[in-house]
Amino acid sequence: MHIMDEQTKYQEAKKRVEEIKGFYTHLVTFVIVNAVLVVINLLTSPEYFWFIWPIIGWGVGIVIHAFSVFSNFWGKSWEERKIKEIMEKDKQS
Repeated sequence: MHIMDEQTKYQEAKKRVEEIKGFYTHLVTFVIVNAVLVVINLLTSPEYFWFIWPIIGWGVGIVIHAFSVFSNFWGKSWEERKIKEIMEKDKQS
């Protein structure tokens, strides 16, 4: 049983690392693509800063992605707390 626990922990840690890696890949892509858009905008139509719109739209997505990866609000610890809370309520009933 101990081996199974270790394997489960390893799989969960691996999944977590993949989530973090995915976020940083998303962030680097965001920075590079939007830097290119800024350059294109400034070279082609410097009188109107249209690059701000993709930055804002994609930025919202980045913030949501960051929240989902780094926030414990919806993570495993939240799930565990909620399960314990519900089990305690059931015991009291």
